[in-house]
Amino acid sequence: MCISSAAFLSTPLSVGSVSIRNRVFLAPMSGVTDLAFRARAYDHGAGLVVSEMVASGELARGKAESARRLRRPDVDVHMVQLAGREARWMAEGARIAEERGADVIDINMGCPAKKVTGGYSGSALMREPDHALSLIEAVVGAVQVPVTVKMRLGWDDNALNAPEIARRAEEAGVAMVTVHGRTRCQFYKGRADWKAISAVKEAVTIPVVANGDVTSAEDAAGMLAASGADAVMVGRAHYGAPWIAGAVASNAERRPDNLADYVIDHYEAMLSLYGADHGTRHARKHLGWYMDRHITEVSPETRRAIMTGTDHTEVSRLLRDLFRRQEDQLAA
Repeated sequence: MCISSAAFLSTPLSVGSVSIRNRVFLAPMSGVTDLAFRARAYDHGAGLVVSEMVASGELARGKAESARRLRRPDVDVHMVQLAGREARWMAEGARIAEERGADVIDINMGCPAKKVTGGYSGSALMREPDHALSLIEAVVGAVQVPVTVKMRLGWDDNALNAPEIARRAEEAGVAMVTVHGRTRCQFYKGRADWKAISAVKEAVTIPVVANGDVTSAEDAAGMLAASGADAVMVGRAHYGAPWIAGAVASNAERRPDNLADYVIDHYEAMLSLYGADHGTRHARKHLGWYMDRHITEVSPETRRAIMTGTDHTEVSRLLRDLFRRQEDQLAA
């Protein structure tokens, strides 16, 4: 690479006919990257934000949760990730997503969760490349927007077939491939193998996105050097920090100055998105991540009150006091 990794990551990337503003993406994470989270990540400078995984069959049947996951935040490029096992539902789900504003459709062949692979979706598809290709062909044939695929290196160390599947996916019309540098059987254990992603890059001419264990601009530089990838995708490093992809893309600090207001605003956005009861439950993990990441010490009583509270005004007050106390301690 003739330019620095920081400069490279800040440049646009073409995915078929769609231009992405930079090369650091927010990974799709079920239960995390909802509308409220994606909006924040994009505002902080992520090049691309991807929806939570949408079950194609449930979307086609009109399930409310699938429709919620499909909603578009205020972004230039709306990327929707679909999961499924049957070609007809994948095609129908893709058509619905396109009709509702998706600019790119991503096919999930990487999720390692047992509830997904147990239904022969997600990374389980890598055990059946021919069937996986039938789903890819169905989706590509159903829509006009670019189609991409997210996968792992393979099911296990004895079946590292990502390069071959990526090659066949490109032949079927896929415009970009994202590879998490682990097998399904590794789940998230050990370290992602960035070098192994280079075999996928060598197998295709379309853009390859490398994913797994990036937490900083330095990590991203190392990943690019090892994989030769065209972009990086950042996932779990965003827990309690929706600004991480933007920080990696700009190689600059993106943490909000007033974290108390920021956390409360995120909390209230989730209440608005899901309604008070469901929003309270969905917000708890995010509030826990914010506290774990940014607060030096939280008393058990305060943490319990925040994590179990249903009086939203009181929860907001506790959060504001907690984060302001932390800021005062750091400034002292």
